[in-house]
Amino acid sequence: MFPFWKMTLRWLLQVDPPVPQRDEAEVTAEMNRNFRWNFVVNVLDGSSFMLGLSFISATTIVPLFLSKLTDSAIPIGLAAVIAQGSWFLPQLFTANVVERLARKKPVVINLGFFTERLPMWLILLAAVVAAASPTLALILFFIGYAWHGLGAGLIATAWQDMLARIFPVNRRGRFFGLVMLIGAGLGTVGASLSAWLLKTYPFPLNFVYCFAIAAIGINLSWVFLALTREPVQAVSVPRRETRQYWAELRPLLRQDRNFRHFLIARLLLALSGMGIGFLTLAAIRQWQIADNVVGWYTALTLLGQTFGNVLFGLLADRYGHKLSLELSGAAAALSFALAWLAPDPAWYYPIFALQGISQGGILVSGMMVVLEFSPADRRPTYTGLANTLVGLVSAAAPLLGVLLAQISYPTLFAVSALAALAGLLYMVWQVKEPRSGV
Repeated sequence: MFPFWKMTLRWLLQVDPPVPQRDEAEVTAEMNRNFRWNFVVNVLDGSSFMLGLSFISATTIVPLFLSKLTDSAIPIGLAAVIAQGSWFLPQLFTANVVERLARKKPVVINLGFFTERLPMWLILLAAVVAAASPTLALILFFIGYAWHGLGAGLIATAWQDMLARIFPVNRRGRFFGLVMLIGAGLGTVGASLSAWLLKTYPFPLNFVYCFAIAAIGINLSWVFLALTREPVQAVSVPRRETRQYWAELRPLLRQDRNFRHFLIARLLLALSGMGIGFLTLAAIRQWQIADNVVGWYTALTLLGQTFGNVLFGLLADRYGHKLSLELSGAAAALSFALAWLAPDPAWYYPIFALQGISQGGILVSGMMVVLEFSPADRRPTYTGLANTLVGLVSAAAPLLGVLLAQISYPTLFAVSALAALAGLLYMVWQVKEPRSGV
C-alpha cells in the first residue's frame, strides 16, 4: 500500500485517471479550438501576477524593506540569490517526472497552490511583525520568499510544457508580449501606488499594504490560470531511474552543439545579474534618495519591460528569440555601464528602464527559445537543464556581488557590464537561431 503522502501526491497530480489516445493531428486541433480561451485566461493570469509582483519588486522594494531591518548587505545579497536563482534551480530535478506525465496542468494548479501561492501570506506576516521584532521579520520574510521562489521553480517545467501545448510556436512571442504589455501597465500603476504608500504611511505599515496587495494579486492570478484548457496527451517517454536520467544529460550536451553554445551565452548573461540587487542599495547609500523614489524606479523598470516585451515578442515571432536575447544583453550591458559611471542619482532613471527592457526580453525569450531547441517529448529535460544551470549561476552571482560591493559599487557594476557584454558577443558569434526556416 502506498504511503498516504504518495497517494495524496498522485491525486494532486491526477496520475491515475485514464488518458485518451489521440494522434498529433487531434491534439493540434484541440489546441487550435481552445486557443482564444487559453490566450485570454493566461493573459489575465500573467497580468494579475505581474501586478502583484510590482508590490514586492526584487529590484527595488525588497532591498528597501530589508534595509529597514538591518544595516548589513548580506541579507540584500541573500534576497538577490533567492530572487535570481530560486525559480531556476529546482527545474532539472523535476524534469524526469514531468516528462512522464500526460497532464501538466495539475502540477501547475494543484501542487502550485501550496508551493508558489500560499507562502505569499508569510511574507505579509513578516511586514506585520517588523516593528516589534526585526529579527523575526527577517526570518519570516526569507522563509516565505524562498518557499515562494523554490515552489515556483518546482512547477516551472510543467508550466512551460503546458504553454508549449496550448500555444503554437509562432504565437508564443505575441502572447508573452501582450502579457507583459498589460502586466507592466498594471504594474506601473501598482508601482505608482507603492510609491505613494511608501511615502504616505510609516514603516512598517507601508510595507504591510504593499505585501498584502502582492499576495492578493499573485493568488488571484492562480484563479485565472486554473481555467486553462490543456490538451491531454499520452506520453511515450519510458520510466527511468534518477541515476540513469542524470547519466543521459552529458551525452545530450555533447551531441547538441548549438544548445551547448546557447547555454554558455545564457550563463554569462545570468552572471551579469550580480549587480541587479545592488542598484537600489547603491542609490540609497550613495545619494540618500527618498523611499518614494524607489517606487518610481519600479515604475520605470516596468515601463522598460512594457516596451521591451512588446518589441521582443513581435520580433521573436517573426525572426526568432535569439535576436531578442541579444538585444536584452545589450540593454543589460548598457544599464550596468551607466551605473558604473553615474555621477548623480538622476542617471538611475534610465538605468532602471534599461534593466526592465533587459529583464523583460530575457523572461520572454530565455524561456521560449529553449522549447525550440528541444524535441516535444524532451521539453522538460531541455528546459530543466537550461534553467537549473542558469539558476546555479544566478544564485552564485549575487554572492560575488556582495564581495565586489565591499570594494565599491562602481567596481561591481563594471564587472556586471563586462559579463553582459561577453554573453551578448558569444550569443552573436556562436549560437545559431534554432527555429527552422529562419
